[in-house]
Amino acid sequence: MIKKFASCVGKYKIFAFLTPLLVICEVVLEVRIPYLMSQIIDIGVANKDVGFITRYGLFMVLLAIISLITGALGAFTASKAATGFAKGVRQKLFHKIQDFSFANVDKFSTSSLITRLTTDVTNVQHSFMMIIRMMARAPFMLISAVIMAITINKRLTTVFLVALPILGVCLAIVACMSYPRFGKMLKRFDKLNSIIQENLIGIRVVKAFVREDHESEKFRKAAEDVRQAQIHAEKVIIWNMPIMQFIMYGCMIAIFWFGGNMIIVGQMKTGQLISFISYVSQILMSLMMISMFFINIVISRASIQRITEVFDEVPDISDENATETEVASGGILFNNVHFEYIKGKEVLKDINFEIKSGETVGILGGTGSSKTSLVQLIPRLYDATNGEVMVGGKNVKDYKINALRQSVAMVLQNNVLFSGTIMENLRWGNPDADEEQIISACKDAQAHDFITSFPEGYSTMLGQGGVNLSGGQKQRLCIARALLKKPKIIILDDSTSAVDTATDKKIRTALNKSLKDTTTIIIAQRISSVIDADKIIVMDNGKIDQIGTHDELLLSNEIYKEVYESQQKGADENGEA
Repeated sequence: MIKKFASCVGKYKIFAFLTPLLVICEVVLEVRIPYLMSQIIDIGVANKDVGFITRYGLFMVLLAIISLITGALGAFTASKAATGFAKGVRQKLFHKIQDFSFANVDKFSTSSLITRLTTDVTNVQHSFMMIIRMMARAPFMLISAVIMAITINKRLTTVFLVALPILGVCLAIVACMSYPRFGKMLKRFDKLNSIIQENLIGIRVVKAFVREDHESEKFRKAAEDVRQAQIHAEKVIIWNMPIMQFIMYGCMIAIFWFGGNMIIVGQMKTGQLISFISYVSQILMSLMMISMFFINIVISRASIQRITEVFDEVPDISDENATETEVASGGILFNNVHFEYIKGKEVLKDINFEIKSGETVGILGGTGSSKTSLVQLIPRLYDATNGEVMVGGKNVKDYKINALRQSVAMVLQNNVLFSGTIMENLRWGNPDADEEQIISACKDAQAHDFITSFPEGYSTMLGQGGVNLSGGQKQRLCIARALLKKPKIIILDDSTSAVDTATDKKIRTALNKSLKDTTTIIIAQRISSVIDADKIIVMDNGKIDQIGTHDELLLSNEIYKEVYESQQKGADENGEA
């Protein structure tokens, strides 16, 4: 685990190295001050030696100033190292997530990954800062103060040595009881983040259905669950400080009692008792810091484990053994393919078909017939459980992932756009595309006219997810973005569902001209979107029901015929209306 996190310090190693050195310098100076104080009292004051008092007093002030400076520098370097470490952990987490397949992301859930990138990393950052400061300061001060206390009076040191085992047992009990409680609390945070994320993404739906009260109540319950879990965890942690203070004040009382008696019988000087008490205070303060450190580690341990789970997650799609760096053609072959999201529950069964390079193929089927699952196997967003998926005459697993996905453009059901200008979003398809290529792609996607209708045209800023565009506008921008890739295969997953029939036809006509050599796969609910395809695959319950042209299926396939007749009937009724 240390190795996994050590690499996250990166260029901030110098600050992480300097912090303990500065802290140790601070401690050495602090430990020296009580001894000088005892000398001033027992020698300078006792002998009324003003010169001695002045010299030692000024030396004490100098040590205190230097100690203050080293302490401030230590706090600065610790802060730099900890924030740099947190940055490194977040980067490593984010880069790891970028390598995840859809299945890996599904395993953790988006909200949980967000919590790990924010709350969990912050907890680990605080622990790292405590490690490089307190775990250098506390043990060194403890050892130094114990040595100085023993030097002054061995008998009195037995008082706090008795307290150490008691403190250790109490600390162990608190740590063991609190760890599982904080783990449960972080899981409640995941749920809360999930509700917030869902609500903010779907805020328009919430308002459209007047469900604000329902969502507020759902959030209130989740927030209350977090509060209860936090209280449940804190109930154990809060015992740490009272126990520490009880032991600390008990030691002080015992030392005052025994030390006072020693002064009375002449076995100890007043200055020695004062400095001894200062050293005991330093010892007990060190123990309190160690206690606080371990409690913080317990709190952070759950976060560390959750981050490590992401670090340790092995992406289930890898191109480590792949050698192919170029897709020869857009030919596709499915050979006895089976696929399941959850083990034992197949969503695709015995899929066999071939698409020749440059063909246009439609895929039709009812909701839940696994149309999207089928096409996601082509660019390896998921891997087939059994069987082979071939592209360009080679198994998709033989290609480097970047090479395969650069050759396959997908316009998914959920049209995702990012904050930025329209031009910046379009260049996701091809960062090097010039203005002429972008305009050409937008014209083919029937997007150019509405883009130029905006005052700022292609420089128009889009809100997160393209909230300031209609559904049809977002779909057309996503199609244009896919066209800019100049792919060998383009997959349109119900990507014109939000545009009218006339615009849909214009898009298909333009695509037929601009994508002559590109294999085109169109998933659609409307038969009019696939009627001109070279062949149409009819899906039913995860299986291929039949493959054929529009005319062939209309004659021999009941599912296709039923869909066609229902849509024709709907069109006729709308026409009459």
